Amino acid sequence: MTEIGSDSIVHSIAVPGSDELLTLSWAAVTDVGRRRAANEDSYLARAPGFVVADGMGGHSAGDLASAAVVERLSEALVGDFSTIVDLERALSTATDDITVIAGDSALGVGTTATGAVLVLRDEIPYFAVFNIGDSRVYSFEGNELTRVTIDHSVVQEMVDAGSLSPEEAEFHPDSNVITRAVGFGVAPMADYWMLPVRAGLRLMVCSDGLTKEVSEERIRMHLAAGLSSEETAGALVDAALAAGGRDNVTVVVVDVIAAPEMDGSRDEADDLDIEDTEPRRPSAL
Repeated sequence: MTEIGSDSIVHSIAVPGSDELLTLSWAAVTDVGRRRAANEDSYLARAPGFVVADGMGGHSAGDLASAAVVERLSEALVGDFSTIVDLERALSTATDDITVIAGDSALGVGTTATGAVLVLRDEIPYFAVFNIGDSRVYSFEGNELTRVTIDHSVVQEMVDAGSLSPEEAEFHPDSNVITRAVGFGVAPMADYWMLPVRAGLRLMVCSDGLTKEVSEERIRMHLAAGLSSEETAGALVDAALAAGGRDNVTVVVVDVIAAPEMDGSRDEADDLDIEDTEPRRPSAL
């Protein structure tokens, strides 16, 4: 388990081309849970990157795999804003690290990786949300909770095919079988969503140790409670532990306190909003 970054009460960033500041607050909490001997989750929580990686349970060195991801991303994601190019290079380098870690292991070693990275598109701030595996990113805005990412898992494929409901998927016996990961000697393949950074937006990045224990309605209630990012992250981890804590659980909460107003004449923000945008490979970011 590797923790990179620290909680920030207020962190302000100058946005090119604007007299206004982008102001964030964030916090991260992780726990081994009630049934695991070791914590194989790792996280990065500092601008411009907020990432959770969940090492493969049952595989050797899962904690080292998740650590490789957040360490390489920490090296690559520097400055106030980064790029998807830097993100992808870091994931590729982490894959090489994990290959070395795996050695001659017959099972292989891998990890999920999901999160949000601050980027600029035509001098407008966005969160570039990415995902590999079944850790998740949620957005909370206007009292509405939205799951931004789509799991790479066997049960998600069953949901997409209409043979399983989302509610049934959470408790299916194969719910921990994922179809993509960082590692296992395969080039990483992330999905991407571009989310405009708006004042009042709250992001949550988490491992499945939360979502396997706490319903999305309860998650929404915690995010809506008006507590600080630190209090909210702690309360969500506590809720997972109270529900059984069968796995490691990690939660990163990011609040947008202030952000430059977007030009209302532009259509770009709507075109790239998560509610209308399918996962995509990166463009020129």
